[in-house]
Amino acid sequence: ARVASSSSSSPAGGVASSPSGFDRAAAALLAGAPARRGAPGSGPWGAVGGATRAVSFGALVAPRGGFAQQPHGLHHHRRGIFIQTQTTPNPASLMFMPGKPVYEEGGTKNFANPREGMASPLAKKLFLIDGVTSVFFGQDFVTVTKSEDHEWGTLKPEVFAAIMDFYASGEPIITDGAELANAGTAITEDDDEIVAMIKELLETRIRPAVAEDGGDIVFKGWNADTGVVTVKMQGACDGCPSSSVTLKSGIENMLRHYVPEVNSVEQEVEEGEGMDLLDMATMNR
Repeated sequence: ARVASSSSSSPAGGVASSPSGFDRAAAALLAGAPARRGAPGSGPWGAVGGATRAVSFGALVAPRGGFAQQPHGLHHHRRGIFIQTQTTPNPASLMFMPGKPVYEEGGTKNFANPREGMASPLAKKLFLIDGVTSVFFGQDFVTVTKSEDHEWGTLKPEVFAAIMDFYASGEPIITDGAELANAGTAITEDDDEIVAMIKELLETRIRPAVAEDGGDIVFKGWNADTGVVTVKMQGACDGCPSSSVTLKSGIENMLRHYVPEVNSVEQEVEEGEGMDLLDMATMNR
């Protein structure tokens, strides 16, 4: 859900610009964002190489509305999908059965944190829900585990919506890695902890928000000496007059909040490409 904002951005040089959906959401969400990574109790834990770093991403996403809560949540029916729920011996875990195949690759698939969930469009949608700590796929069911400070009465409508949105999208349950590679967000063994965290934020939080405005963002590089993240805006964001506003007021603020080593985010401009109005105004100051 988008979060409305009462303010707009006005770039240097008097070039007026309305904030994008990402700007509005990022500004509102960061206002109530959790502690930076590494703070006590900020889990879940994500491992890169031999290092671990605590990150809390759940509160970055505002709850979606439009679904009446069911007191006992035994089923939910919308868009031709009938989702049943079943309790488990663990009160923090609940099974969701959409009446459609889930993981048909044989066996099961577990996602212990948002970083592991990057491999699945459905897992990514579920990890966007504040309070979801892990996701598990069976052949015809999804088990969602929540944190202790969240109630199923609040979470179930969100899980129902995420599952229904996934099946309506026609996306595969597991991606082949090509999309992550094309976006530059595939985490490799050579990535240090900072690069892995930047890629995870871009893939799980920023790319979905930018896509709502018809664009995309590609990770191009990280300079540890200067603290500069280089990205490439694509689609509707490429050449948009407000793209630099989005880059600075939304994307840069979010990355700097969760990865303090980041000083700025710059857009890669290839030879022969033009600059938007804010770029030119900034350069001429």
